[in-house]
Amino acid sequence: MRWLDEMANVTDPVPATGAWQPGDNPGHRQFFTFASSDPTVDGGRRFAVDSGATLTDVTIAYETFGKLAPDASNAVLLCHAWTGDSHAAGPAGRGHATPGWWDGMIGPGRPIDTDRWFVVCPNVLGGCQGSTGPSSPHPDDGRPYGSRFPVITIRDMVRAQARLADHLGIPVWHTVIGGSMGGMQVLEWAVMYPERVGGFVPIATCMQATAQQIAWGAIGRRALALDPRWRGGDYYDAEPGDGPGDGLAIARMVAQVTFRSDNVFTDRFGRNIAQRSRFGDRFGLWQQFEVERYLEHHGTKLGYRFDANSYLVIGKAMDLHDVARGRWHLEGAMSRVQAPCLSIGISSDMLYPAYQQRQITEMLASVGVPAGYHEIVSPHGHDAFLINLDQFAEPLADFLEHRKLP
Repeated sequence: MRWLDEMANVTDPVPATGAWQPGDNPGHRQFFTFASSDPTVDGGRRFAVDSGATLTDVTIAYETFGKLAPDASNAVLLCHAWTGDSHAAGPAGRGHATPGWWDGMIGPGRPIDTDRWFVVCPNVLGGCQGSTGPSSPHPDDGRPYGSRFPVITIRDMVRAQARLADHLGIPVWHTVIGGSMGGMQVLEWAVMYPERVGGFVPIATCMQATAQQIAWGAIGRRALALDPRWRGGDYYDAEPGDGPGDGLAIARMVAQVTFRSDNVFTDRFGRNIAQRSRFGDRFGLWQQFEVERYLEHHGTKLGYRFDANSYLVIGKAMDLHDVARGRWHLEGAMSRVQAPCLSIGISSDMLYPAYQQRQITEMLASVGVPAGYHEIVSPHGHDAFLINLDQFAEPLADFLEHRKLP
């Protein structure tokens, strides 16, 4: 199994943060900064977030794929999930710890054909791969924000992306696409900026987080906060191995359980024991099942490329997600939408069950918005939108080109 090979190759202590930092190789990232702290630039306007705080010198890291048409009519916005980033396509390499998270979907001749479309993928506000987040230097003293970084919402992320679109000269996105947390951004784009969205594709997501979804997030946050090396969010000067890697790993392990289905875990691991040789035929309290070792590996692995505070901030934004907040009710919020929608669900998704994608379609249809639903039939659970690309490649390509709905 590839993850076992990866385990064998991971020997270095987990760094205090896996965040990209200024001075690191940018790879294919580009950067846009707005809300300057210099009062002579743009009037010194601050960027206000929903929690009431304001930010200055906000940077959004992003990558682009393809070429923008002279009239900007071929621009596609791609929104990433919780621990994703701007590197949606392309190999791992200098500046990019992993290959593009949707590499099979983006490129010449692929479903999102970059000979036809100009794709923009920004790292979200609050992220840790080049955009302003808790690990970024605070404009006042140059030290990481840490505990000073405010609570943000999905809407704050979208407002920052709107500033990026202005900068790129894109008045209207041909289509906005995203899965999981990316789908939350997609929905908010359609509601907040209906005149700037030509079509949208929310995948494996919801209009508002449910109590169970919030519960999963709360367990992960508590696990991370109980790590004494988290230090209340101010751990950035810690030596490798002395940061909140254990808390982040446990939080990720909890989430990893929700990303896959019971059948996949059973088929892949069953009840196999991983450490029989150490305990012989005796039972040991810390004797591991194979599934435990798998979860432990993925939890530890995240610490090499992600930041614990970003994990907390972004997870909280997902729990706060509710398109009806401040808009009276769901019907009132969704009635703002003007663009056609292709909603995509996953048959085995336990985190964002398929009924939530069907609800999106039904709600839009009830207010007169063209909407269609497509379902990925897969045993892989929530992660199927990153795995079973063949099942929605054609519907997505048809929607992009012809606004064809199932």
